Amino acid sequence: MTDTELDAASVSAGSIYWKRNLAISLIGSFTTIVAMTLLLPFLPLYVEELGVSDHAAIVQWSGIAYGATFLAAALVAPLWGRLGDIYGRKLMLVRASLGMTLAISLMGMAGNIWQLVALRLFVGLAGGYSSGSMVLVATQTPKDRSAWALGLLSSGIMAGNLVGPLIGGALPPLIGIRGTFLAAGAMIFLAFLATTFLIKEEKSPARKQAAKASGGWKSIADKRPVIAMLATGMLLMFANMSIEPIITVYVAQIVPAADAVTIISGIVMSAAALGSILSASWLGKLADRIGHWPVISGALAVAGLLLIPQAFVTSAWQLIILRFLMGAALGGLLPCIAAVIRHSVPDSAAGSILGFSISSQYVGQVAGPILGGFVGGHIGMRAVFLGTSVLLVAGAAYAWLVRPTDKQTSHLD
Repeated sequence: MTDTELDAASVSAGSIYWKRNLAISLIGSFTTIVAMTLLLPFLPLYVEELGVSDHAAIVQWSGIAYGATFLAAALVAPLWGRLGDIYGRKLMLVRASLGMTLAISLMGMAGNIWQLVALRLFVGLAGGYSSGSMVLVATQTPKDRSAWALGLLSSGIMAGNLVGPLIGGALPPLIGIRGTFLAAGAMIFLAFLATTFLIKEEKSPARKQAAKASGGWKSIADKRPVIAMLATGMLLMFANMSIEPIITVYVAQIVPAADAVTIISGIVMSAAALGSILSASWLGKLADRIGHWPVISGALAVAGLLLIPQAFVTSAWQLIILRFLMGAALGGLLPCIAAVIRHSVPDSAAGSILGFSISSQYVGQVAGPILGGFVGGHIGMRAVFLGTSVLLVAGAAYAWLVRPTDKQTSHLD
């Protein structure tokens, strides 16, 4: 058999340990995301504790410290993916969980703001547990269950993003900010132990040799589906994050009680995440049945259309419902993106290409708030909703146009 035929057979059968690996990856991803996001409620307080006194400087340094992790992660994700192709995906999870254990624990011992920013950079460079889990699950799950499994994993990751700030708001009054960092480090250390001793990955000398020789992109026969998924991932994160900077200001315009603005803004932000959590595995299962491309195009189109009424809401409950529905529509995109990439590239290049996909998503995560805030401030907040709607509908059309048309090819998507 050729390398391509071996890859196809491997993807179809999957690993005999795929269910156990999925369970450990789900728990580990949830745990590490909780530990990563629990600092959000108290980050400005910790920055002030580290010696930054001016209000504007506190806000600036908080943004730098938070964004440093995503910047570093975007730069190294393809590298870790390629190393995973060569040396094994489990090894990348072990590395990430151990590195995050050390970095987050040391954050609780930072003596100044520079040390905190450096450690946040180190988390981005050394981390990537959830993205590594995506690669492991995508490459080990049987083809006909891959989107469902990735959807379940995505739900766990999004749940971690919801629970983390809640824990971060509750723990510091009980054990202090520095104690909270140490508790988070201990939490990730448990994920490190579970990953090390419970995840099983079969050795593949042929894949290792092919990965060293292929160089990633060179081994992909048709690059159009992969490029489409890189663009879709960036667009997804851009659409999610472009609205974030203006939510509180937008809510203030439609909520008469000033003291209720922040809590309603939090509910509005959480509604989209809750919708995604509930829909991700279901949409993944649907994609396994009818194909990934129809789900991707349909989800983008529905989300784009739901943004239009969001620009004209007159009460908070309308915005909450629309954000929930939009989150539900977008919930299946990340697993479908990973599944399409997985089935469009040989096994020897899966990690490095999925790493590029993660980097493109980080680009959207950074660009979204910047452009959303600029458009909202200079043109108007409705323009942010309507402009993002146009982008999503255009993305849906593009994904539909570049989908594989050959019956055999589209069956493999």
